[in-house]
Amino acid sequence: MPAGTAAGRDSGASRQVDARLEQPPQLSVSPALFQKFQKLIYAETGIWLGSSKTALLCGRLFRRLRTLGITSLQSYYQCVAQPDQHEERARMIDAITTNETRFYREPRQFEFMVQSVLSRWRAEAEHQLRPKRVRIWSAGCSSGEEPYTVAMLLARHLPAEEGWDARLLATDISNRVLEKARKGIYPMARSTELPKDLLHSFMLRGMAERQGEMKVKVEIQQMVEFRRLNLDQESDLCEGPFDAIFCRNVLIYFDAASKRRVVENLVRHLMANGLLFVGHAENLHSVFPQLQSVEPTIYTKVGNKEGFGERTASPAFETCARS
Repeated sequence: MPAGTAAGRDSGASRQVDARLEQPPQLSVSPALFQKFQKLIYAETGIWLGSSKTALLCGRLFRRLRTLGITSLQSYYQCVAQPDQHEERARMIDAITTNETRFYREPRQFEFMVQSVLSRWRAEAEHQLRPKRVRIWSAGCSSGEEPYTVAMLLARHLPAEEGWDARLLATDISNRVLEKARKGIYPMARSTELPKDLLHSFMLRGMAERQGEMKVKVEIQQMVEFRRLNLDQESDLCEGPFDAIFCRNVLIYFDAASKRRVVENLVRHLMANGLLFVGHAENLHSVFPQLQSVEPTIYTKVGNKEGFGERTASPAFETCARS
């Protein structure tokens, strides 16, 4: 979904609707009104909310209506559909979307990144075939685990001490998850998702009132800029063109027209020989001839010269090592 948040399933970026959600008895939505919400959400995000999601719509908007003192979805629609209600529409999108992701998700892609991409960039820099400058975009970053994982790998293999300037842009449509991502604080139970070397080097263990939590080290946080962005709308990003873009498990929520717009926008911001990482359910090669498959779910932008072949810590935290 735009900036990577989608209603109804898992996405990357990575989104998953809570199947246990039930429609509050206080709210109901007629087919005609649901269609109005469908069109409004599509116009805002490019995501088409399926007709089976009526319970999701009612359940997710229940708290928002209660906060506003509105008693019906009809009244809420009349409010949120007003042209000047940009902020409320953003809150509506936040309410109906759930963001689920994890550190080091889809490990094979990160292994490819380390073995075939970062090593190549190092070799090219050593032969003065490229500058020691890397820009990566996490499009649909959710609560930050994906861009922080990539930043850790960059810090490990292309360290600033060797002159590398590596930065990430991380975007999502949900202000709620972006706020969480900027804090960089996660449950300690999530530590099992990270390889031990990355965990020990780049995460801090919470102490005292922060016990049970872990925090991304400040040097990793400083590598990532989080920003709200709608992937379904054309955007000019001064950070680009990007060496690589991660847009994983996001495109499956778009219809054909929105998907084409999103991918064309991504490719426009990708430099020649740059890489696009997508989710395992997302096949782009037959639809977008400007992309060439490198490995399943990994594409390079056509027009490359050689290609990739066929194939400062808070005092509330201490060094994070798994016991």
